[in-house]
Amino acid sequence: MEKLEIEKYKEIAIRGMWWIIIPFLLTLLAGLTYTLITPKIYEAQTLILVQRQRVPQEFVRAIVSSEVEDRLMTIGQQVTSRTNLEKIIRQYRLYNNPADKGLFLQQKVEILRRRIKIDVAPGGRTGSSAFTISFRGKDPEKVMQVTNALASNFISENLKIRESQALGTSAFLADELESVKKRLIEKEEQLKDYREKYMGGLPEQLNTNLTILERLQEQLEQLNSNLRDAENRKLIIQKEITEAEKSILTVQISSLPGSEETTDLASLKNALAALEAKYTQNHPDVIRLKKRIAELESEERSFGSDSAEEEPATARVDQTLIRNLQGVELEIESLRAEIRKVKLQKAGYQNKVEETPKREQELLSLKRDYSNLMELYNSLLNRKLEAEIALSMEQKQKGEQFRIIDPAKIPSLPVEPNVNRIILLTVVLGLGLGGGLAYLVEIMNTSFKTPEEVEKELQLPVLITMPIRYTERELKSIKWRKALAFASVAVGFILSAVGIVLATKGVDKTLNFIKDILSNM
Repeated sequence: MEKLEIEKYKEIAIRGMWWIIIPFLLTLLAGLTYTLITPKIYEAQTLILVQRQRVPQEFVRAIVSSEVEDRLMTIGQQVTSRTNLEKIIRQYRLYNNPADKGLFLQQKVEILRRRIKIDVAPGGRTGSSAFTISFRGKDPEKVMQVTNALASNFISENLKIRESQALGTSAFLADELESVKKRLIEKEEQLKDYREKYMGGLPEQLNTNLTILERLQEQLEQLNSNLRDAENRKLIIQKEITEAEKSILTVQISSLPGSEETTDLASLKNALAALEAKYTQNHPDVIRLKKRIAELESEERSFGSDSAEEEPATARVDQTLIRNLQGVELEIESLRAEIRKVKLQKAGYQNKVEETPKREQELLSLKRDYSNLMELYNSLLNRKLEAEIALSMEQKQKGEQFRIIDPAKIPSLPVEPNVNRIILLTVVLGLGLGGGLAYLVEIMNTSFKTPEEVEKELQLPVLITMPIRYTERELKSIKWRKALAFASVAVGFILSAVGIVLATKGVDKTLNFIKDILSNM
């Protein structure tokens, strides 16, 4: 059954040979014509390796830590910016053909941007990665030049971005370091002012203050003891003075009112001193004694006493006691003043000791802020030094770099139109169109082709079949048709061969090859 089906389709193909050959040849010719007249688009490509920094990360930490894909996206935006693309268009005189005269500069920039392609390859085991830059255009040489120019722009922009980031980081750290330094100086001034203000009451002086308090307490106790001793001596002297007063008054007071026998001026002065020590100036006895003493002094001046009598021993004793009493009283006042002074000192140190926990808390807060600022300052200082080293590394181009591995070359084969795809499509389309037309004609032809079809249609048996007899003229016509068919098939094969050559060698090489053949003929 399968054999019969094959024979059937074979006979259909033979009967509809022209319906297959002619559409096939026309389709193939149309495909080849399209391939020849369509503008050729060439593509140049360059491979750039992202080379890691040459100095190990353990020694110099890179400032630019962004991923390659992110930086490539940023650099790609800068390289494909309108300003940069306008420079490339003017430099290489792109789109100056008559067909492109009607384009505005913005349209040319958009066309150029669409024809630039960047592909990033994943990093390998070494951590390096690579990316390719490709550009498409009609002129192979300009395509190569533009591709290399784009690669150079990528490399220069990468260096600028890395150096700019390093400079920006260094400048930012310098500003922050200066700001923190000012705050640190202010905090140091606050600590200094605080220590000067509360000098003597700081936490580290607590032991000294306690020692001073203990010494002041001992001194105060000693002063109180001395005061008690002085007061006891005063009492004793006052007692002695009182006893002396009693003995003197016993002799003198009896003769005070009207006695003229008592004319001892010194005794009267001693009595007056004793009374003044005991009574006020308004006391009657004090007034009478003063009057009597004045009268005696007046008499002595008028009679000119030849010599002064020797002072009685009792008067000398009384004056000594009085002087001792006065000395003790001065000593008592001095001791009391000293005690008040020591008490004030003790109260001051006691207050300092009591305020020590508060000062300790305040000083701890100031020291904590100062310590945090110092740590921040040291951290920023270290980072600034690292940033300066990284900046030096970037300026000396020892950091991560873009290195061209495969520079762009002049493309020899166009990428558009795709000759392989066009030839394949035209062959498939030609065969499909021809086969479809042949099958359609076969279906529309209602004549009988085999005796079996006659028997099936008429329900009558076929008794005999005779082959068709052609005349000589018909035979010649058949031969011409076969020759024409063979010629058509040959032309089809030739066109197919040309299409294959175009697909493999390219249009330019094929045309040059044909010209060489024609010139040799």
